[in-house]
Amino acid sequence: MRTTPEPHRPGPLAGLRVIELEAIGPVPMAATLLADLGAEVLRIDRPGPSGLGVGLPPHLDVHQRSRRRIALDLTRPEGVDVLGRLLETADVLLEGLRPGVLERLGLAPAELIERCPRLVIGRMTGWGQDGPMAQRAGHDLNYLALSGALAAFAGADARVDAPPQPPQNLVADYGGGALYLAFGVLAALWERQRSGCGQVVDAAMLDGVASLLGLARGMANAGLWEPANPASNLLSGSAPWYACHRCACGGWLAVAALEPKFFASFLRVAGLDASWLPLQHDRSAWPAMRAAIAGRLAERSREAWLAAFDGVDACVTPVLTLDEAAVHPHASARGTWVAVAGPGGPMLQPAAAPRFSRSDAPPPEPGRPVGADGAAVLAELGCDADTIAALRACGAWHPPEVPASTPPDA
Repeated sequence: MRTTPEPHRPGPLAGLRVIELEAIGPVPMAATLLADLGAEVLRIDRPGPSGLGVGLPPHLDVHQRSRRRIALDLTRPEGVDVLGRLLETADVLLEGLRPGVLERLGLAPAELIERCPRLVIGRMTGWGQDGPMAQRAGHDLNYLALSGALAAFAGADARVDAPPQPPQNLVADYGGGALYLAFGVLAALWERQRSGCGQVVDAAMLDGVASLLGLARGMANAGLWEPANPASNLLSGSAPWYACHRCACGGWLAVAALEPKFFASFLRVAGLDASWLPLQHDRSAWPAMRAAIAGRLAERSREAWLAAFDGVDACVTPVLTLDEAAVHPHASARGTWVAVAGPGGPMLQPAAAPRFSRSDAPPPEPGRPVGADGAAVLAELGCDADTIAALRACGAWHPPEVPASTPPDA
């Protein structure tokens, strides 16, 4: 682990101005990806609790870091007017409202782009802007279920009736959502360089997960995927040489000896019979092979096996906890995790990714309180003291300490 570097340096997205409407899951992560690389992100907070997601204090939430914040009540025309004026200064709008909510607020994308011709509007939903399920509520688990991905998340040793086990909210919220939203926005910005025009990016988690399933779809087309028994599929843990095995200490090793040369190295270091090598892809041999591998790895501790495999290309790694991963020598050497200042002292957070040879990412800054920068933002927008007071009086703008009304539907 390394501490946050100083001084502050602009990243590859320095100069990009992003407006983020408060949301959960993929929208704040996408905004953080852009902010981590130097974009200036302004988050429009809902005045009052949103009642959505799993709430964390801002300074503990990685996906609230490195941006300024203003609390606006978008159910009031004065709040919408302020947002419209802010968008005139922006390159990107990120929003995660249900289809039609932005329009009902008087912020229809077509009208926004007419007003701000270079604006790129990234719209993040679970199901997409159209289709029979467009208005349905949902979360990561639902999008995984409908995409076909969730059915594959079952271990090879699971009971026949065991439910699929989702991998946190990494696949739909973040993989198929945030990453595709950020990718789509950057693609639209690249296109804007040629056309001079903004456009709408319709990013749906369902579509993103489907895109991530390309290899699985190809295997299914080739007859190498068993939908009735997903745990038997090659990369789902059914192959004993592509699975996790418990060691004598109770820890786990991840063995991913997919290619024959790696499997040969694994057998050699593990002290297993080399006669298994030609049977690597013989499924009828897998039960006995699994028992042999599991029995052998259970004889020694995880650390003993890691020492044995050190420097050997056998694709063997420990299954680490979050705390263990943060202090692993490789992560420490790369600065994969950084210490970010916070009210209670430095807090461990992931560093910006990816890396760049010239455009260093700026150091991350801890998340600020809801609406913390509202007065400064309004002043920068040209609002005088009387205007700011009027916005506060009518409830369009909420200073951090002021509770507020119910937000629009998400």
